[in-house]
Amino acid sequence: MTTKDHPLVARAHRLAHDVLAPLAERVDQEGVPKSHIDAIRRSGLLGVGAPQAYGGWAAPAAVARRTGEILAGACCSTWFVQTQHHTPVATLARGEGPVRERLLGPLARGELLSGVAYAHLRSYPRTPVRVTGERGGWRFDGTVPWYTGWGLNDVMLLAGVTKGGEVVFAFTEAREQPGLRASEPMRLAALTASRTVSLELDGLWLPQDAVALHMPYEEWAVTDRAKTVDTSPAVFGITEAALAPLDEATAQPLRTRLEEIRGRAYALADLPLTSERMAERLALRIRAAELMRTATTAGVVAGGGRSLSLTGTAQRLAREALFLLVQGQTAESRGAHLEVLVADAAPAGPA
Repeated sequence: MTTKDHPLVARAHRLAHDVLAPLAERVDQEGVPKSHIDAIRRSGLLGVGAPQAYGGWAAPAAVARRTGEILAGACCSTWFVQTQHHTPVATLARGEGPVRERLLGPLARGELLSGVAYAHLRSYPRTPVRVTGERGGWRFDGTVPWYTGWGLNDVMLLAGVTKGGEVVFAFTEAREQPGLRASEPMRLAALTASRTVSLELDGLWLPQDAVALHMPYEEWAVTDRAKTVDTSPAVFGITEAALAPLDEATAQPLRTRLEEIRGRAYALADLPLTSERMAERLALRIRAAELMRTATTAGVVAGGGRSLSLTGTAQRLAREALFLLVQGQTAESRGAHLEVLVADAAPAGPA
């Protein structure tokens, strides 16, 4: 079975065409509705990579990437809420213990939706969230700067760092409770609809059987680095959506570049991460981001004054592209991208 023939790809196309795309501009202004999340639950897409033994599809990475492209191109805010879910599923699938048996099935079948609160780990050795052993479990203190899907998620995968430099990932309910308080939803230039908040942790206690992962930070960071150098499928999804309404003369050269960059980026993503390939993967991430920026700008230019209306697709895609330029960003990827931008702006040498 090819990727395009997989049942989940067909379901993603139907969901995008019938539900997400027709309401994307409205959702952008009003927020992701529970009905969108319910539709995704019914589609089976929340279990795309989950083990079949727990009710998931165990689909190839190519299927997960393609469905991500389709959802992001139709409604990036909805894509962003549901994409958080796949890291908790993957974490449980690789782990063991009580929390796996308690949550992996409901998450794989879409009965529960999970968010994540761990991006702050990438600021280490700064520790926005500190974890301390207490009463046979773990106490979490500090601030989670970004948490997406508040009010839509059922559970969250929360992470912090111990004094000894170990990371602890544990599940808790995604609601206010003793030791956990959420801010008001943030007003953002893009993806305000994703219901993103910050979380204040003041003595949140979680039992040992809620822990899904516990390891030295350096060991976790090696695996995490692959996520920060690989291109998000959403970048290609937004690029495709921006090119769709353009005339063929404008779109075709950009579409050719899209196919070339996407093919190389995904081929590298399927290989083991090595230091030799790290720079190449990051370079492709930057090339993909610049192509997305060009495609969405072309959409705004082609639409003229109509592009500035909040009911217009071109401006929404352009703002979503701004969001994806920094999503998953690290100091390394930021520096490399800025170097490319400065180099492109430098005057040409003498002929």
